[in-house]
Amino acid sequence: MLLRNRPIHPSRMSSDQWAAAWRIDQEPPPAECVYDPELHTGPAGGIEPADQRAAREDVAREVCATCPVRAWCELYSMQVRPTYGVWAGRTARELALLSVRLDAMLIGTSAVA
Repeated sequence: MLLRNRPIHPSRMSSDQWAAAWRIDQEPPPAECVYDPELHTGPAGGIEPADQRAAREDVAREVCATCPVRAWCELYSMQVRPTYGVWAGRTARELALLSVRLDAMLIGTSAVA
């Protein structure tokens, strides 16, 4: 689900948006991030000192580690390529680096085949 070309973090999605994003026929289990969206997306206004952001992201990673929809969230994040927040236990920057690595692997694989 994109809003103004910006992906919606799972913590901010409605159940209808969840179903559309992950093409789930039944009610998905609740994501742990829905209980504290700002933990995963940061404070309103986006101004946050680096040390506070790092501490918040560490706690968000811990929450993601036990989330029942972490795998779905990770697949979704790889599709939408977020620019902010913690998604499936990874920051947007970490997801971007992972995407680059995966793209390189796929290009390398397809060039060999």
